[in-house]
Amino acid sequence: MKVSRRGVLAGAAAGGGLLVAFLLLPQRFDAPLEPAEGEAGFNAWLKIAGDGVVTVAVPQCEMGQGVTTLIPQIVAMELGADWRQIAVEPAPPAGAYPNVPLASLWAPLWLAGGADLASDEDSLLARRFAERTRFNATAAGTTLAAYEAPARAAAATARAMLIAEAAARWGIAPEECRAQDGFIVAGERQLRFADLAEAAAQRDPPDVAPLRSEPPAEPPTGPGARAETDFPRLDLPAKVDGSFLFAGDIRLPGMAYVAIRHGPIDRPRLKRYEREAAAKVRGLVGVVQGNRWLAAAGETWWAAERALAAMKPVFGITDPVSSEGVARAIDRALADGEAHEVALVGAREVVDGRATLSRRYDIAPAVHAPIETASVTAWLDDGKLTMWIASQVPERVRVSVARAVGIEVEDVILVPMAAGGSFDARLDHAHAIEAAVIARELGRPVQLVWSRWQEMIASPPRAPAAAQLSARLGRDGAIIALKSRIAVPPFMHEQGARLFDNRTTWAAREDNAGRADPLAVAGAVPAYAIANLAVDHVPVDTRLPVARMRGGGDALTAFFTECFVDEVAQSLGREKLSYRIAMLGQDLAMVEVLQRAARLAQWDGGAAAAGQGIACHRMVLGERVGRIACVAQATPGEGGIRVSRLSVAADIGRIVNRDLARQQIEGGLIFGLSLVLGSAIGYDGGLPTSARLGSLGLPTLADSPDIAIDFVTSDQEPFDPGELGTVIAAPAIANALFSATGQRLRSLPLDLAAAQPPVQPPAQPEQPDPPEPASGAPSSEPSPEPSIEEPS
Repeated sequence: MKVSRRGVLAGAAAGGGLLVAFLLLPQRFDAPLEPAEGEAGFNAWLKIAGDGVVTVAVPQCEMGQGVTTLIPQIVAMELGADWRQIAVEPAPPAGAYPNVPLASLWAPLWLAGGADLASDEDSLLARRFAERTRFNATAAGTTLAAYEAPARAAAATARAMLIAEAAARWGIAPEECRAQDGFIVAGERQLRFADLAEAAAQRDPPDVAPLRSEPPAEPPTGPGARAETDFPRLDLPAKVDGSFLFAGDIRLPGMAYVAIRHGPIDRPRLKRYEREAAAKVRGLVGVVQGNRWLAAAGETWWAAERALAAMKPVFGITDPVSSEGVARAIDRALADGEAHEVALVGAREVVDGRATLSRRYDIAPAVHAPIETASVTAWLDDGKLTMWIASQVPERVRVSVARAVGIEVEDVILVPMAAGGSFDARLDHAHAIEAAVIARELGRPVQLVWSRWQEMIASPPRAPAAAQLSARLGRDGAIIALKSRIAVPPFMHEQGARLFDNRTTWAAREDNAGRADPLAVAGAVPAYAIANLAVDHVPVDTRLPVARMRGGGDALTAFFTECFVDEVAQSLGREKLSYRIAMLGQDLAMVEVLQRAARLAQWDGGAAAAGQGIACHRMVLGERVGRIACVAQATPGEGGIRVSRLSVAADIGRIVNRDLARQQIEGGLIFGLSLVLGSAIGYDGGLPTSARLGSLGLPTLADSPDIAIDFVTSDQEPFDPGELGTVIAAPAIANALFSATGQRLRSLPLDLAAAQPPVQPPAQPEQPDPPEPASGAPSSEPSPEPSIEEPS
């Protein structure tokens, strides 16, 4: 009998007593930040060396988002440290760093019936789960929500201990002392942190140390202004001079370099290969086979790759995935599939009534395409496995590789590395399992690096989706009822099965076929005050394993909703900005964001041939809300679509680091632009139809538009902006292209050649009063395919 963690916790919830016991288990964790000789450790978050350097633990994966600057800044500001003496150390997986907001948000993935926890970013059950499972995961913009408070508390505790030691030496009250720029100061007297650290660390920490009156913050600058930050990125110097290390840069004595071939999508079987042919390749170390892959190890990666090519592996497949099959499955589901109501506002009978306007929108599967492909270095020695890897879920990697090679989780030492981009690709870790098995079989350190082609085959893409949006309009043209019927695979449940139940990509897809997945359609309830609204999820099994991508469900639903609202306004002959504002009700913060974006872009009303389009979206994490509006300037250009400017206003609460906030919005917009212009992937015979980045239609530097960003000044709790830019780019650009061409593009990636002709007749609002409410695959190219044999 197979028992999953989800099942155990579901039983605990039903039984009551087990759940209480789980919640009340004592929570004590060893300090994971080990002080070296000459360092004084204060807690899990920081240590101070004899030269005054303050080392801060960072329990998140650095993927370019700047987390190795953001968390140290929070600690430095609360501690009173000198930024020039701040260092960073990646924190190992540990119960001391629980990502409770993410555990709450993803509760439906690890707890049956856990949807009620999603809105509680500090749920006790989620906290216990995250602590016990060492869930210091990096995803969904949760860094600030999860770690600002504990990092501040740890820094305040260390500050209090330093002050207590200095006050004792001076014979004065601690209240007379303050921490500033790496010193404890009292009047004209001062002592360096370095002179106090060793003795201060031996003191009993206070039960609760007082925080500074002002939380970490940098005031936003005006649009276009570039004020120098007091906290420049700590990782930039090493990235500029090339000394920054990734998993593929690790070098160990006697290490072999591994290349790999994966079979086509949907349960391939390695049938045969020419082992003798590999023996002729100079530098070959060994060959290791799995059920669905074949690997060669060499003295160099190129030797391993040549050996694989010489062996000509043949895979057997039963029913390979194809783009045509994926499209048929989506079409059937949208038309006739069983729908699950995941959100309802007002009266269902009104939502299901006659629609004034209805439109379909489509999104193709897309690859994450980080610059660094999946890379890992592994060494199994004397029953202990050491692994150097960039992972967004490091403890889940430890659990998976321990099971794969038959050792205890505590015998897996994971060294966290930075990722060369991810966009959520590093939520998966099949490469870690492969490397662990290969290291066991060869008995020496190995480094596995997937080629770009293997990443295309083995890394699950963003899910394809289609939506039918239908609106019923009132006498004044306002939307009085909105129905969003969204056909999309339950990609978050698939992701959760791989993460929490250690299922393969195929098993995760099969286990979750037909399951409603509210996280897959997150953001489908818009900011607009619509009296009657329903979101129906139609879970579709396309037979293509899929994954979360930066932006999650919001990246799908923002495109659907904001393009549709634009079409409704156009059908009524209404100006797009004022039409949106009129429907926002009491959400004055979104009104301000829209108005700021419009002023920044010198909004002209989206007039015909002007090439301006507008969109807005709201993202929610517990009680935290992020709002963004974008005005895009886009026209048909040589070779396709030309986006010349993106003007953005965002309300993300209190801004901790203005440079990082701006970089995250800009980076999100560019990533969103890549989904507008390309990134889509097609399949034929179970294999991707694209093998290289250059065939994906990704934007180049020359394609990058001018970007202007205006942040709203706010004292609300900070909202991580990393995904906001991604979700808003596509609808704004699609709406701009309608303004420029009069043609409506309803499929991502946008393709002018497949544009819909202009819709001429305006929609007519309903005359009678409504009832009272109750309260595209891309072109194919030749690819270095493995041989395939289909069953006879």
